[in-house]
Amino acid sequence: MFKLLGIYYMKSISVAKLKNNFYDILDDLSLHDKPVKIIGKKNNAILISEDHWNSLQETMYLLSIPGMKESILEAKNEPLENWSTKLPW
Repeated sequence: MFKLLGIYYMKSISVAKLKNNFYDILDDLSLHDKPVKIIGKKNNAILISEDHWNSLQETMYLLSIPGMKESILEAKNEPLENWSTKLPW
């Protein structure tokens, strides 16, 4: 995936190329963690690595918790010198 003029583009391959190079493409997904667009005759699909899928699932779960997004953004904007180095537990 790369960004050009503010738009993200990803590698695209045909179903035939996917069938002929399946294991190489799987290895590439795991190594680079970049999604691949699969171009079919009638429909397209996106192939991602298991790690990428798990990351998306975790993000969706965390953002489904009421107030979590706001808490993350608040912490992101907090100056580092205000952070404690001691954990409360």
